[in-house]
Amino acid sequence: MKKKGSIFNFFRSYFSTHPLAVLGWIWVTFVPALGSILLVSQYSYFEELSINSVGDHFVLILILGIVMGFALLPTTLTAVFTGYLMGVTGLVDLLIGYTLANILGYGLGMKFNSDFLELLFLRQPQLSGEIEKRKKNPGELIFFIRISPLIPFAISNFIFASLKVPLKQVLKFGIPGMLPRTLIAFATGMLASSFLSAREALQEPWQILFLLLLLLLSSWGIYRNLKIKKA
Repeated sequence: MKKKGSIFNFFRSYFSTHPLAVLGWIWVTFVPALGSILLVSQYSYFEELSINSVGDHFVLILILGIVMGFALLPTTLTAVFTGYLMGVTGLVDLLIGYTLANILGYGLGMKFNSDFLELLFLRQPQLSGEIEKRKKNPGELIFFIRISPLIPFAISNFIFASLKVPLKQVLKFGIPGMLPRTLIAFATGMLASSFLSAREALQEPWQILFLLLLLLLSSWGIYRNLKIKKA
């Protein structure tokens, strides 16, 4: 009980002295939901867009990277809309946009939580060895965190940045972890007759079953990874 209380005291102390960190965590938690509401209500404005030239695709990649990197939209809904709007030609743009979004989101997490790890080790030195041990080979843990449907993309970026997990490792193992949900969402949008029907299709039984399987897989992977490293 004492150890738990001290951790809670650390977070309370940290956030009370780091208003930007508080703002950042509130932003990545709530803004994607607000962006979803806005997109669903205004999606028709984008249906007439024509993306043909290399320059058009470059601009689209930048927009996708900014939208997801700054947590303006959830990544799943972004993938659905990209698939619906562009079809198969948008897949490469989406994957490159994901990579850019990883870098931007990680950078924001570092900006808002730059001294989080140092202060944590200062206040909780017993955690230093455990965290540093996991950072030496974080690949599996990154993969299973990314594959989890319960841990949003923007929040996981902040977690990785706060713990100073190397960006190279986040990209190397995080992007493959995002692929299952991304490809399913993209294909759902691509095959749908309208954006709203694509969004509704995400609630179909087979989609829910797929998410449950990913949840079980990610939970098993995270638990197994932490248990092995602890041992």
